[in-house]
Amino acid sequence: MFCTSSMQTSVKTRLVEVVVPVHNEQRALRESIVRLHGYLTRTFPYGFRITIADNASTDGTWHEARLLAAELSHVRAVHLDAKGRGRALRQVWSASEADVVSYMDVDLSTDLDAFLPLVAPLLSGHSDLAIGTRLSRGANVVRGPKREFISRAYNLLLRSVMGARFSDAQCGFKAVRTEVAQALLPAVEDEQWFFDTELLLLAERHGLRIHEVPVDWVDDPDSRVDVLRTALDDLRGMARVARRTLSGAARIPVPARVRQAELPRGMARQLPRFAVVGVFSTLAYLLLFSGLRQAVPALTANAVALLVTAVANTAANRRFTFGVTGSSGALRQQFEGLIAFLVGLALTTGGLALLPDGVSHGVELVAVVVANALATLVRFLLLRVWVFNPRRNAR
Repeated sequence: MFCTSSMQTSVKTRLVEVVVPVHNEQRALRESIVRLHGYLTRTFPYGFRITIADNASTDGTWHEARLLAAELSHVRAVHLDAKGRGRALRQVWSASEADVVSYMDVDLSTDLDAFLPLVAPLLSGHSDLAIGTRLSRGANVVRGPKREFISRAYNLLLRSVMGARFSDAQCGFKAVRTEVAQALLPAVEDEQWFFDTELLLLAERHGLRIHEVPVDWVDDPDSRVDVLRTALDDLRGMARVARRTLSGAARIPVPARVRQAELPRGMARQLPRFAVVGVFSTLAYLLLFSGLRQAVPALTANAVALLVTAVANTAANRRFTFGVTGSSGALRQQFEGLIAFLVGLALTTGGLALLPDGVSHGVELVAVVVANALATLVRFLLLRVWVFNPRRNAR
């Protein structure tokens, strides 16, 4: 790794490092860095450093980066011999002594007025990570329908499959408190485009606070990102993170305030397992309900499908989620599990009863899925605190 810099020796009390990862960006680099440097010099109230992270460019990017570092104060250039945005961010963030580390795409698609709102909650200690979001109501976004669809589909997949609560994983406009970044980085495996998503999923899993800032964002028509390849890599990354989550891997040190607010003992392991069982139970329920609906009324089909899947669900959660083995107490636990079945039956029956006559089968499915989601929360609480409570079972 090579580094060159013309940073001034004056030191301010707070320092924010802005990393701009680049690969073959000779054409756009100078204009963007000059614009970013001028904006921060005029408006940013904290100390800053701009780091151009050239990852294995084959054009004149590295030469241009060194020229900029020589010309502009608070600008440095770092060169890596291997390609990868995640790799570049890992390299710079791991060695940073700034209070906050951040990055933005070289095209500066995001309005720079959002930068201070991005880093301010981190400098104040209110939040641990901050992301720009193009998918909130307050955002103003200009881009083509194809990329809009792909972005929304990807983030919807993250929320539905991975349980993510953040809204936009892919926006190239993020910041992290440095000590938090350096704690998370050893557990982040990806070195490419999925790096951001993996970092956020890991942070959220450990109870860290993620602040979101709606941004004004204009799509770069010259973007050279391979959308299909990136999407496939992201899907593989999601599968890998899901496997690590279920196996309990990737534990990291977290701040004391987070440890004090952790989930009750065992719940961090039980929740993802309960979710997996719930997904399969829901699919089985929908298949049974759809099949029975062809021959019997909706209420009857719902009751039968719910009863069959409730028995299977209790048995699966008994072994897989709560780790109860052997036949002792199994019949009692199945009987008690039927109380959760009755809750689900009441909710789904009520949902179907409220529908007007003559609605389509699709509307019926939506109604029972929503009601089942509510019943699932009740089921988990009943199973955890009553049916499979280890103290109760020990007695």
